[in-house]
Amino acid sequence: MPVEREQFEAVALAGGEPARALVVGLLERIAAVERDIVRMSGKIGGLEQLARRDSGNSSVAPSADPPKSRQQRRAEARAKAKEQSAREGAAARKPGKQHGAAGSGRKLLGEEQVDEFAEYFPVACGGCAREFLEDERVPGERFGRHQVVELPPITVLVTEHRTYRLRCPGCQAQTAGALPEEVAGSAFGPGLAAAVVTLTARNRVSRRDMSELVRDLFGIGLSIGSVEAICQRVSRALKLPHEALGAHVLAQPAINADETGWRTAGEQRTLWTATTERAAIFKVAEDRHRERLTALIGEYAGIVCSDRWWAYDHLDPECRQACWAHLRRDFKFHTEGLAEQKQFGEQGIALTERMFKTWHAFGEHRDRERLILEMKPIQDEFLALLQHAGQKSKRHRLHRRFANNLLKLWPALWTFLTTDGVQPTNNAAERSLRGPVISRRLSQGTRTQDGERFVERALSASVTCRLQHRSLFAYMRELLTAHSRGDPLPTLT
Repeated sequence: MPVEREQFEAVALAGGEPARALVVGLLERIAAVERDIVRMSGKIGGLEQLARRDSGNSSVAPSADPPKSRQQRRAEARAKAKEQSAREGAAARKPGKQHGAAGSGRKLLGEEQVDEFAEYFPVACGGCAREFLEDERVPGERFGRHQVVELPPITVLVTEHRTYRLRCPGCQAQTAGALPEEVAGSAFGPGLAAAVVTLTARNRVSRRDMSELVRDLFGIGLSIGSVEAICQRVSRALKLPHEALGAHVLAQPAINADETGWRTAGEQRTLWTATTERAAIFKVAEDRHRERLTALIGEYAGIVCSDRWWAYDHLDPECRQACWAHLRRDFKFHTEGLAEQKQFGEQGIALTERMFKTWHAFGEHRDRERLILEMKPIQDEFLALLQHAGQKSKRHRLHRRFANNLLKLWPALWTFLTTDGVQPTNNAAERSLRGPVISRRLSQGTRTQDGERFVERALSASVTCRLQHRSLFAYMRELLTAHSRGDPLPTLT
């Protein structure tokens, strides 16, 4: 029961033991309130930090960012433009092509690639208006060139394969002719099937949209079920090339690994990838745990470049490269804190920018000894920053754990300095996942395990062909032709 003010005053004026007990009780209550304030302040600070997390300062996807007002977007754009201008030491950039930048106009094809030539002569003189005679219209050595690219009328070739029965004059038995293996398995040829799968896997056209697109472009009916049957046909044909591609990727000295969310029949899944400079494999798994990573890469003995998700913690830091792009986002998050935390974030951002500048310079001079020498002061300053932040202190409580985690991973921060083919970022794997993330947003994932297998194999073929600058359509057509005939299958390696 609360005590009224008059009662407090009466006890205090009476003095003695009751007054002393009152004072002690009040002090205890004040201490309890102060403890509650400290505890709630910590909780509020943690919630404020979580509220500030977005795609710019954490691993949160851009699609999860909270909506911003027009004024906020404009302010961020101005700040970004000023930052870039300060880095380049130039005036503020204007939208569009920059002054002095090399053009990228359309190049004319060689005459051997032109199918048809059309020639035009002036009708009359531009000076005196005299009309040119027919025998004066003679082509010269110099002429203007303008090329127009056009599609021919799009048609499909329909072939009817007929099988006849013949009666044996000897025993009177009837025998029917058999279809060749390459046409018996499907009503759709390898060219049409390759086009369907290319548009599905590379361009993320849905099954229903594909049915409408084939009707509009080719004038043929193709049901949604037929589109899915074509996809499954291609999935079966890709089984062996996909397995060989996985073995090839894991035989490389370094890979980039990453994962993103996926859904199958509404249930949570994870899409993993292992990517190299010229190939990529994908795997749909139940979750993002260490066991799924092991199922993807096995006992891989090379360098794994990744982010700092805990599923990678069992890997030896000496055989790992942590992504510096994620580090930069984490430091940016700490710059939005207060006092010591903000200073820690700003120093980390500055050292990260220096590291990237030195790395980009290495791309021009290609002298690894010089790279190591120029990176040494940055390493020393970065180590001192982390060691200071990792000390047990109230001032470091909001970033101490982050600093100590980086100290544990210290060798994994610098593998790119001494190992060819290793980048300081995990951009290769993130680029491989960019298309699948968009596909997931459009299609909501897959429905069955057969759908998962198609996604794994088709995405592996699509991204690998892009990395190798190969035509996915040409590869799919060659694959389906060989598969239907029982010939050796073309590889993706």
